[in-house]
Amino acid sequence: MLAPGLAAGRQCRLGRQGRWLAATLLVAAACSAALAEPPALTGLLKRLDLVDYRAETHPPDFTGHTALADDTGLEVDALGGAPGIYAARYAGETASYQDNCKKLLREMGDIPPGERGARFRTVMALALSPADTARLLTHFARHPELAKPGMVDCLVAEGMLPGEIAAAPRGESGFGYDPVFIDDASGRTLAEMTQDEKNATSHRYRAALGMRELILRCHLASETGKR
Repeated sequence: MLAPGLAAGRQCRLGRQGRWLAATLLVAAACSAALAEPPALTGLLKRLDLVDYRAETHPPDFTGHTALADDTGLEVDALGGAPGIYAARYAGETASYQDNCKKLLREMGDIPPGERGARFRTVMALALSPADTARLLTHFARHPELAKPGMVDCLVAEGMLPGEIAAAPRGESGFGYDPVFIDDASGRTLAEMTQDEKNATSHRYRAALGMRELILRCHLASETGKR
């Protein structure tokens, strides 16, 4: 059973996905603004970068608690994967959502339909406390086929939402790049979706779902029956 967990970061937010994880698993959760946020990860959110971050600033080393963190990037094919993990400050450190969208659309101005592919990618990491690490190692000793390189004191899951960049903003809801990101499955921008529709298909939800499956597969928590 996972020990009580923490969500780290100066904004001190568990987020919808963190709350969903806690609600659907028998896990207590809190947050701490005293812990540092993960630094910008190079290489478009590669798992190795998360391992490096974990080794340098492993939250359980400071708190004794398991900690959940995530990072998200927008990868645009025609721009070589940019803005990537720098999406939030693409147009500058003090840029607004509108500034970032305007810069993206300017840079995509000559890109024809069919070549505007993009995706949101979220990587979620659960840094395990010493107690939860011991439980995981015990489980791996019984089921060595489940063990993977690097999966000792940190579980990592990814979620991806494929789509393309619109020619112009559409929709009134959401935030960030939502008005210019067209979801492949629906053909609508994220800003044209309701919040419930967006939450049910988002990259963050998919990462949280993957993390939930990892936690259950590693026998670190039990289901509550909620969804």
